[in-house]
Amino acid sequence: MEPLVFVAVLSAAMLHAGWNAVVKVGADRLLAITLVAVSGAAAALLAVPFVAPPPPSAWPWLGTSLLFHTGYKLFLAQAYRTGDLGQVYPIARGSAPLVVAVVMATAFGETLSPSAATGVGLLASGIWLMSLRGGRAQARPDLRALAFALGTSLFIASYTITDGIGARTSGSPHGYSVWLFLFDGLVMLTILLARRGREGLAAMRAHWRGGTAAGLMSVGAYWIVIWAMTLAPIALVATLRETSVLFAAALSVMVLKEPLTRWRTVSACIIVAGVVLTRAG
Repeated sequence: MEPLVFVAVLSAAMLHAGWNAVVKVGADRLLAITLVAVSGAAAALLAVPFVAPPPPSAWPWLGTSLLFHTGYKLFLAQAYRTGDLGQVYPIARGSAPLVVAVVMATAFGETLSPSAATGVGLLASGIWLMSLRGGRAQARPDLRALAFALGTSLFIASYTITDGIGARTSGSPHGYSVWLFLFDGLVMLTILLARRGREGLAAMRAHWRGGTAAGLMSVGAYWIVIWAMTLAPIALVATLRETSVLFAAALSVMVLKEPLTRWRTVSACIIVAGVVLTRAG
């Protein structure tokens, strides 16, 4: 992986952890996630005149991706209702890189070097160790949070593969990204209106500052990832992106006052080792 792509994906990981922390802090998870999506759509709308729409061959990928992104957001909102950021976030992210690596290798013939494959395994192991032993010491993970987090992980793997191939098919990761963000916001706004009506819109207006900041972070994070997947193996980008768990763990301790345990420290070291091998590969 080229140094520029490597640094860009790490920056995307930091942004991703940031907007997830905003969603966790908010009292209403569905409202917060919808506000993030709508803010991202507003930013994408400003970019529409400067990018070409995806060609017909890319639209099936984009449409399928919208379904996966919607499922991801709905499952994530439920997971954050019952679990710590420091546990839900790693579980939701931890399995996805392995699923992406297996699917890309078996279905699309995109294999990794031995060093990179080892890095993927280490990074995923560190994420899972953090999720299983990194939360509140006095309680096991809530089974509902675990189920929703695992479901979220499957949606993550699905939309990652779909968007990686879709962006490559479109020939323009920027055009693909803009239209994806635009439609994603419209879908989430429709869901909120169906569930909450005008009261949902009023509640969004009350939290527009934090939602706008989170939405811009979300757009920036995933736009970088989509661009990177056109220049590097999809599985490699998907794995490196999950270093966001390190930033999420730091935020959960410093901002949300969740406990810092020795297991989180050990997990972080394993994740860093995985990152080093991934970069070497």
